[in-house]
Amino acid sequence: MSKKDERADEPAQEYDFSKGVRGKYVERLKNGSNVVVLDPDVASEFDSPQAVNRALRVYLETKKKQGAA
Repeated sequence: MSKKDERADEPAQEYDFSKGVRGKYVERLKNGSNVVVLDPDVASEFDSPQAVNRALRVYLETKKKQGAA
């Protein structure tokens, strides 16, 4: 193992957080977050995340109607 490889596992001695913004994502996290990773062949069928959501909503409405019948 080279010295460079050995150093890769060591944390840096100092990190610069001077430009960080405290709580930048706190509101987003309060609302919850679900990440779904689509297989590439499925993802290629959609133009945007909104298109995926529309398709899933149509699917869920259809499923509800079939369950009620």
